[in-house]
Amino acid sequence: MVGVPMIVDLSVPISEETPVYPDDPPVGIKLWAVIDRDGYYMNVLKMGEHTGTHVDAPAHFIPGGKTIDEMPLERFAGEGLLVDVRKGEGEVRLDEIPDEGYFGRIILFLTGGRELSPEVALFLVAEGAKAVGTDAMSIGDDAVHRILLSEEVPVFENLTNLEALVGRSFTFLAFPLKIEGGSGSPVRAVAFLQED
Repeated sequence: MVGVPMIVDLSVPISEETPVYPDDPPVGIKLWAVIDRDGYYMNVLKMGEHTGTHVDAPAHFIPGGKTIDEMPLERFAGEGLLVDVRKGEGEVRLDEIPDEGYFGRIILFLTGGRELSPEVALFLVAEGAKAVGTDAMSIGDDAVHRILLSEEVPVFENLTNLEALVGRSFTFLAFPLKIEGGSGSPVRAVAFLQED
């Protein structure tokens, strides 16, 4: 259909088989009601705030930092930029990424499971990145989280299908649940591809 952008789903499914970060609570999905018995269908969900594709709020690592319900919604949507660093090894280094084009954009890293180095996190903050995301289970170590979250740069983790964004212009959206006092939230992350 002409004029309608293609939507790419960047979120992993949530099920009892969804991998979780070590020591995080497993996902529990239990049947609560069925149509034949109750007239409606519903499940009960039990999981951590950082399950599946999710976003970290500053409070996740910063004492007194903003919780997920306090973050401005503008932080979770905007022009995206994909950085493909799958060919490297170890932590993602500064010399592996372009040196411009980050200001006000949501930067997504296609890593194949690699984590960012603190120097990359510092660079992204200095360049004015709006938010940062990764296909890895974690963006990086505690220092990387603190660098980004101390500047109220949201961190999206466990993104998928980022290969579809290579070389494409796109808008990224991934809104959290409004969890009072939450350290983060699962999100339904999507990219709207633009006609090039």
